[in-house]
Amino acid sequence: MPVVVGFLKLGNIGSAPLIELLLDERAERQDIVVRVISSGAKGVQEVNEAEEVAKKILEFNPQLIVITSPNAATPGPTKAREIIAPSKIPTIIISDSPAKKALKNIEDLGMGYIIVEADAMIGARREFLDPIEMALFNADLIKVLSITGVYNILFETIDKVIAALKEGGSVELPKIVIDKETAVKAAGFSNPYAYAKAMAAYEISRKVADLTVEACFKVREWERYTVINTAAHEMMLIAAKLAEEAREIEKYGDTIVRKPHFDDGTILFKRKLVEKPIKQT
Repeated sequence: MPVVVGFLKLGNIGSAPLIELLLDERAERQDIVVRVISSGAKGVQEVNEAEEVAKKILEFNPQLIVITSPNAATPGPTKAREIIAPSKIPTIIISDSPAKKALKNIEDLGMGYIIVEADAMIGARREFLDPIEMALFNADLIKVLSITGVYNILFETIDKVIAALKEGGSVELPKIVIDKETAVKAAGFSNPYAYAKAMAAYEISRKVADLTVEACFKVREWERYTVINTAAHEMMLIAAKLAEEAREIEKYGDTIVRKPHFDDGTILFKRKLVEKPIKQT
């Protein structure tokens, strides 16, 4: 029987929009059934919305739950964990740096976590952020998280738990804080210049949150916070360009790591473009 995986999305972070697709990039896996419940843009501060969607995901009787949200220490994600914890369903929390404040609570509830330090907050001030700026920021952030190795860690970690559930063995939930070295190592770069550029991209993305937090929560003068948010988004654009450069270097050496899924969920591996992917040993 396939493993039922439930994704609960409270608000949005860069790790969230594509996370369920990372497990089945060609829509052919036979070993999992995926259900996604989202609160949309809200659900982080709104306890009632988080409670509603948390109860909804339980209706699908998932064998694994993955919760994504900004700052898992906020009221919404905290309430969602409280709703899900009594079910004893293996649960992984994926969040950003501010969520470190919630790690003890997450561990006390028997849940796992993946904290992505580079998953930076957006510049959410009305004078600056419109729908197009929001989309562009997320596109750049997704590119950084994809190329620097974060998405590799996400799908491989979730796949390990799925494999354990399929085998009927004990499930070991992750306790991972993804810093620059953890991320870039997972990306599998062979060229040291590509490795360094990807590390620079990760660190720039991580620092973006310093500016957006300042602009959104500390600075009161609208002229100042508008420019600070702009600077943060420009940093994310540069981070995305550096990440692209890192991948291009790997292309020139024909050393891009590719890890496609087989239809039974097995992660295959290849590095040369013109070669068949094989099972990892």
